[in-house]
Amino acid sequence: MATAAAASAAELEADPKAGPEAEGEEDEAKADGARRKVFTRAVATATYKSMGPAWDQHQQREEGVSESDEDEEFAMASSAESSPGDDEWEYDEEEEKTQLEIERLEEQLSINVYDYNCHLDLIRLLRLEGELTKLRGARQKMSEIFPLTEELWLEWLHDEISMAGDSRDREHVYDLFERAVKDYICPNIWLEYGQYSVGGIGQKGGLEKVRSVFERALSSVGLHMTKGLAIWEAYREFENAIVEAARLEKVHSLFRRQLAIPLYDMEATFAEYEEWSEDPVPESVIQSYHKALQQLEKYKPYEEALLEAETPRLAEYQAYIDFEMKIGDPARIQLIFERALVENCLVPDLWIRYSQYLDRQLKVKDLVLSVHSRAVRNCPWTVALWSRYLLALERHGVDHQVISVTFEKALSAGFIQATDYVEIWQAYLDYLRRRVDFKQDSSKELEELRSAFARALEYLQQEVEERFNESGDPSCMIMQNWARIEARLCNNMQKARELWDSIMTKGNAKYANMWLEYYSLERAHGDTQHCRKALHRAVQCTSDYPEHVCEVLLTMERTEGTLEDWDIAVQKTETRLARVNEQRIKAAEKEATLAQQEEEKAELRKKARAEKKAQRKKKTRGADKRKADEDNENEWGDEDEERPSKRRKLENSVPAAAEAPEAPDLAAETGLFGKSASADDTPASKQKERAAAPKKDVPKVPHDSSKDSVTVFVSNLPYSMAEPDEKLRPLFEACGEVAEVRPIFSNRGDFRGYCYVEFKEEQAALQALRLDRRDVGGRPMFVSPCVDKSKNPDFKVFRYSTALEKHKLFISGLPFSCTKEELEEICQAHGTVKDIRLVTNRAGKPKGLAYVEYENESQASQAVMKMDGMTIKENVIKVAISNPPQRKVPEKPEARKGPGGPTAPRQTYGANSVRHLPWTIFFAS
Repeated sequence: MATAAAASAAELEADPKAGPEAEGEEDEAKADGARRKVFTRAVATATYKSMGPAWDQHQQREEGVSESDEDEEFAMASSAESSPGDDEWEYDEEEEKTQLEIERLEEQLSINVYDYNCHLDLIRLLRLEGELTKLRGARQKMSEIFPLTEELWLEWLHDEISMAGDSRDREHVYDLFERAVKDYICPNIWLEYGQYSVGGIGQKGGLEKVRSVFERALSSVGLHMTKGLAIWEAYREFENAIVEAARLEKVHSLFRRQLAIPLYDMEATFAEYEEWSEDPVPESVIQSYHKALQQLEKYKPYEEALLEAETPRLAEYQAYIDFEMKIGDPARIQLIFERALVENCLVPDLWIRYSQYLDRQLKVKDLVLSVHSRAVRNCPWTVALWSRYLLALERHGVDHQVISVTFEKALSAGFIQATDYVEIWQAYLDYLRRRVDFKQDSSKELEELRSAFARALEYLQQEVEERFNESGDPSCMIMQNWARIEARLCNNMQKARELWDSIMTKGNAKYANMWLEYYSLERAHGDTQHCRKALHRAVQCTSDYPEHVCEVLLTMERTEGTLEDWDIAVQKTETRLARVNEQRIKAAEKEATLAQQEEEKAELRKKARAEKKAQRKKKTRGADKRKADEDNENEWGDEDEERPSKRRKLENSVPAAAEAPEAPDLAAETGLFGKSASADDTPASKQKERAAAPKKDVPKVPHDSSKDSVTVFVSNLPYSMAEPDEKLRPLFEACGEVAEVRPIFSNRGDFRGYCYVEFKEEQAALQALRLDRRDVGGRPMFVSPCVDKSKNPDFKVFRYSTALEKHKLFISGLPFSCTKEELEEICQAHGTVKDIRLVTNRAGKPKGLAYVEYENESQASQAVMKMDGMTIKENVIKVAISNPPQRKVPEKPEARKGPGGPTAPRQTYGANSVRHLPWTIFFAS
C-alpha cells in the first residue's frame, strides 16, 4: 500500500497539469467510497441483526476495539496483505463466486429482460456486495419493465434515504417516491413519503411540500377504511407540531374532514377531537360523524370478509366492487379497484373491468392512461389489455409516435397464442386507417398504412408461424381488410384482386364463403366480367358447398348474362355437381364398407368369446369331477403348475350388466398407462400357493342395478389385500354412510382387485368419486360411477377434461423421483396452486407427467413463460397450457347412414365452424 501511494505521488510530481484534475477525481472517489462504506455498513447491520445472538457478540467486539487498537489492526492488515491467511482466501473465494453469479445474472437478463426472478436475484446480490452504482442501475431497469411491489419500493427508498446527503440527493429520493406511489396504492409508502418530506421542512418551500404530500396521500388512501387512519393521524401530528397562528384551524379542519368519512376506530377519533378542542364540537360535525358511522356499518361486512379470507381474496374484492358500483361514488370505486389490484395484479379481467369503468365513466385522461399503462406492465401477455390501451391513447389524442412505440412494446410482450398477434395487428391497423384522409389520392398516412399492412403479413409469416407452427390467421382476415380498403376507399381494384389471389392460394380456395366474399367485393366495386370469372373459379374449386356457388352463378347469368354465358354456366355447374355427387356416393360406399367390416369383426369377436366361455365351463366341470375322485393331497399336481396362467373366472353371481363399469375403466386406463388391467402383481410362488389352496365358500351377493345411483365401482386394488371390506369401509365412510362394501372374489376366494361400495345417499356416492386415484396399498385406486351398460351401451368414463383449460398446465419430462410436494414448491412461486396431479401407471409408478391447476388463467400463463425449459434434477421439463388431443371415438355404423340411405360426411369451411351463409347479400347486390 505504501509503495502504491509513493508511486502515485511520483506521478503527480512528474505531471503537474494532472494535479487538479487528479485531486478532483480523488475527492470524488473518496466521496463515492464513503457513500459505499455507509451503504455497505447499513446492509451489514441489517444482516447481523437477523442473526440474533451473533449480532450481540458482534456489537461487543465492536465496542471492545479501542482507538489504541486501530494501529495494531492496521499493522495486522498490512501484514496480512503480504501473507494472506485462510480466512482471507475463503473470503476472496466467496466474493469471486458472488461476482461470477452477478455476471451470470446480468448475461441472462441481456438475453431475456422479462425474467422477473432473475431481476430479484441480481438486486439481492448487488445489495449484499454494496455495489451502489450497479444496484441503482439494476433497480432502475427492473422498474422500467415491471411494477415493483411495496416491499421492493420500501427497500429501495430506505437505502437511498440512508445515503442522501445534500439537496440534490433529497430531490432524487422525492422522484423515487413519486414513481413508487404510481405503481400500486400503498398506504405505507405514502406514510413514508410524508414523514420523509417533514425532514426537508427547513428548505425553501418545505412546509408547502409537506402539506402537498399529505393532501395527495389523503386523496389516494384517505378513504381506506382499515389503513387510512394512519395518514390522517400523521398529518394532524405534523400540523400540531407547527408553531403558527393558522395551525389550530388546520387541525380543526382535519378532524372534521376525517370524522365525515367511514373509517375504523371512528369513536376514538371523535373522543380525541372532543378532548383536544377547547370549544364544544359543532352540531354539523356531529351529524356528519353519525352519518359516517351508519355508512361504516354497511361497509363492515365486506371489510370483515376481507380480513377473514386468505390472499389474494379475489372473490371478496369482486363482491366489494359490485357493492361500490351500486352506490356509485367514483372515489370509493377507484379505491376498491386499486386495493383489489394490489393482491390480484396478475388477473387481466380485473384490469379490464377497472379500465372499462374509467373509459366509460370518469374519462379523465391522466387517470385513464395511467391505469392502462399499469395494466399492460402487470399482464403483458394479455392482448386485450394492449388493444384497449391503443384505443385509449387514440381516444385521448396522444401523439402518433407514442402510440407507435406502445404498439412495438406490445409486439415484444410475448403473447401465448398466435391469434393474439393477429388481434394486436388488427387493432393497430384500424388506428392507422382512421388517420388516413381518403379524399386525397395519396398521403403520408396512406403510405404508412399500406406499409404497415405489408409488414403485418411478413411478421405473421416469419415470426408467428415459426414460433407457433400456425399462422393464427388461416382465413387471412388482415389481407381481406386490406383488400376492402383498397377497393372501397382507394378505388384500387387491381391491388384488391392481387390480395384476393394471395388469399386463395393459402388454402382458402375450397371454401364457398371465401369466394362469395370476393364476389361481393367485385359486385360492389369491380365489373361484371371479373364477377363472372370469380364465380367460374369458385364452381371448379369449392368443395364444401358447391351447390351454393353454382346457384349464385346461375342467378347472375339469369339477370345479366347473354345466352352464351347462360349455356356455359349451365354446362359447368352440371358437370361440377355430377362429379361432386359421384365423389359423395363413393365416399358413402366406402363408409358403408368399413361399417360392414366392423360389424363382421364384432360378430367374430362375439363368437370367439362364446367359444372360449364354453371351453372354460367344460374344463371347470372336468376339473371338479377329477377333484371329487382324487385324494385331498396335491389335487392340482404338476400338470397344473406347468399349465400357463389364465384369466380367472368371476364366480360371484353378479349379473354382467352390473359389472359393466369395469370394462370402460380398464379400457381407458389401458390406453392411458399402457398396462393391462388384469395383470396380477402377486409373485409366482404365491400364485401357486393360492392355486393349491382349497376352494373357499364365498357368499354370493347379487348386484341390485336399481341402486346404481348410490353405488360406486372401485378397481385397480391390490389382489393381495386381505379383508377388503374392513380396509375400504373407513376410507369411504368419510364421504357418507356406507350401506355395504361388496368385494368380488374368484371361485377360490381370491380377491379380484375390485368391489362395489353402496351408500345410503346419492350425494355420498358423488362425493366418493373424488377419491379417484387415491393411493391404496401402493396403487392408484380407480373410483367410477356404477352404470348398467346393457341400458347405457354408449357410457364411457374419462375422469378428466379433454378440452382446453387455460388455468391448468401440462408438464412433461419430470424426473420419476420428483414428488408432488417438490413440484408444488416450484409452481407456487408463480401463483396459487389449487391442485397437482402426478400421472402414474396402474401400479402407481410415475410417468414423468403432471397436471398443475392454478387459480386463474393469468397465473397459469405466467407460469408457462417462467417454467418452460426449466431444469429439475438434471431433467429439462416442458410446460404448456393443458389442451389434450381429441379422443378418437369410432362412429357407429348406423350413425353414418341417413334415413334415406348413405350420405356424405358433414364438412366445415373456412377457419370457422359451419354457419348459414348470407346469400341474400349477394342476390340483392
